[in-house]
Amino acid sequence: MKKQYIIPIFVPHLGCTNDCTFCNQKKISGQLKNITVKDVQETIEFYLKNFKSKDAYTEVAFYGGSFTGIEPELQEKLLQTVYDYIKEKKVNSIRISTRPDYINKETLKRLKKYRVKTIELGVQSTNNYILEKCKRGHTYEDVVKASRLIRWYGFKLGHQMMIGLPESTEADDIKTAQDLIKLRPKIVRIYPVLVIKDTELEDEYRNGNYEPLTVNQAVERCKEVCYLFQKKKIKIIRIGLQSTETINSPNKETSEVVAGPYHETFRQLVETSMYYDTIENKIKKINSKIKEVEIVVNPQNVNNVVGYKKENMNRLKEMYDVDVVIKQDIKHKLDKIDVIPTKIHKDFIDDKEEVKLK
Repeated sequence: MKKQYIIPIFVPHLGCTNDCTFCNQKKISGQLKNITVKDVQETIEFYLKNFKSKDAYTEVAFYGGSFTGIEPELQEKLLQTVYDYIKEKKVNSIRISTRPDYINKETLKRLKKYRVKTIELGVQSTNNYILEKCKRGHTYEDVVKASRLIRWYGFKLGHQMMIGLPESTEADDIKTAQDLIKLRPKIVRIYPVLVIKDTELEDEYRNGNYEPLTVNQAVERCKEVCYLFQKKKIKIIRIGLQSTETINSPNKETSEVVAGPYHETFRQLVETSMYYDTIENKIKKINSKIKEVEIVVNPQNVNNVVGYKKENMNRLKEMYDVDVVIKQDIKHKLDKIDVIPTKIHKDFIDDKEEVKLK
């Protein structure tokens, strides 16, 4: 498989006339000025010079804001700038992010002309009450219409959803995932809500009208949503906001995060918890009292088996008094976990007597 590179270009709040209660795109992206054609050129040149592989699939991604809400003339200039690199075979395609209510046939024809491949919609929730509460300015019906149009025109559809929005319960978040699955996206991003400075949500939080999820609560909700997407083979390309100089722990003075389930390795926490569930279920199915197990995995999956700060190993020891030996096999299929009992207790009463199985 060809190596894939992304060249990120942030267009903070450009094209979006809406102010959602949780949003401050300039704070989230870490970029305080709007983008120009020169910025696009310089960014692409910088990344192309620093990519190690010269035979990789390269995509320019316009993140933040709402790209299709930008004035059409500027849209064309930005797209044309990237398209010039596509014609020179230095870049392969373009990805954009936008709002569901900023999608129509005319817009999609324009994007098709400039070799845009992927369109990600900021959905956040499929509950109209919650969307209104957050002042999103669009409805679930807009999401359905936009998603169908995007797929009809042959684009790769992506969805972005949020966990823990104001008044959103775990059931609401799961329902959002289920609704999105029916619209058949190829990729999804899952963002637990963080309280960002200079947002309406910050005021709600400080007034006691909004309580963000804890890290553990956010991990559990994200995990349940991930199971749903994985079952339908929908690729999860991000879990949690990207850490930056300003998007980091609320305990840091320079952080723009006021509160919420921030963790520098949030995705790993979610995946680690999912791996623990798998290992635990396999142990429960073994009809013996186990003293030691061998877990066989691909080397790339070892960190998730061990867990953040060895959390999974410690939990298994605490819950089941099980010692774990990890065997790395480079030929083992990614994300596949084999759990093999290597020592069992001979007697259910006397834990000191053990039988080696290997």
